[in-house]
Amino acid sequence: MRGLLCFALALGASFASAASSWGFEDATLSVHTKGAGAGGASKEKSGSHMSSSIHCTLLIASSHHRFSEHQVIPKPVTLGSQDTLKILLTTKEGSKAQRPHQTFLHIKDSSTGLETSFSFQVKESGKGKLELAHKDIPIQLLSSSEPLMASLLIASFGTSKPYQDRAFDLKIEIDPNDPLPAQKKPLRYGKLPEIHHTFKADPTSPPKIITLVFTAAVVAALPALFIAWVSLGANLNHLSKALGASPVAHTLFFVSILGLEGVFFLYYTHWKLYEALPSALGIGLVTFLSGSRALREVQQRRLAGLR
Repeated sequence: MRGLLCFALALGASFASAASSWGFEDATLSVHTKGAGAGGASKEKSGSHMSSSIHCTLLIASSHHRFSEHQVIPKPVTLGSQDTLKILLTTKEGSKAQRPHQTFLHIKDSSTGLETSFSFQVKESGKGKLELAHKDIPIQLLSSSEPLMASLLIASFGTSKPYQDRAFDLKIEIDPNDPLPAQKKPLRYGKLPEIHHTFKADPTSPPKIITLVFTAAVVAALPALFIAWVSLGANLNHLSKALGASPVAHTLFFVSILGLEGVFFLYYTHWKLYEALPSALGIGLVTFLSGSRALREVQQRRLAGLR
């Protein structure tokens, strides 16, 4: 009785392992050759001079094969320069059609070891399709003199066993009138030549001649300023009274005005903006406070009738 139970468990385990393997069914392989319709078709509209011509491009199936799991197509499949290889199949997990995580056609050159893969388009129903044109194959494999080994790879997440086995051999035909494109030099990482950067020079002030011209214009305008100041009623006799009433405010106000002019001069010649701004803010605060106190003292003299 115990031996019968062990046999049943082993048989059930073998069925479970068989059901949890990826595979495929209803697989067909065909090679289509591109050709043009003979002259196309034309039709004319009665009562008018309009005509239309339809030119169609035909895909003529030159070979057709059916194959199944772990079965190799006996003869190599030939792919010409104008051909397209088309594979249709249905992927399954165990006996149920399923969509796997990945389905590839793996092509390898046995003599050089070079290989590449092409992905199938698989629907939720498990129906997959792959169209492989002659131009899609890398140039390194196009130049192979021996047929390429083509294998199917079906796998997904989980515990199901993936499927990978040889399906057919692919023979690449080269058109002698259409030479192969030149191979691009592969990208190699390594030491590169030293790079010497040339940085843009810092901006400089205007030429000195322009600075001298504008300075002369300002100095020439000072006499006119003093004349206008005197004609408007400026009274230098009040200077002693102003300094006596509020010496600190008037002195700081005058010195701060000169300081602001000095900051503008330094910024114009060689200072940066972040150097000029803190100085201008500090001196400007002194100018505001001392100017307010000086104007208050001038207002007191005006109210007293001294101005």
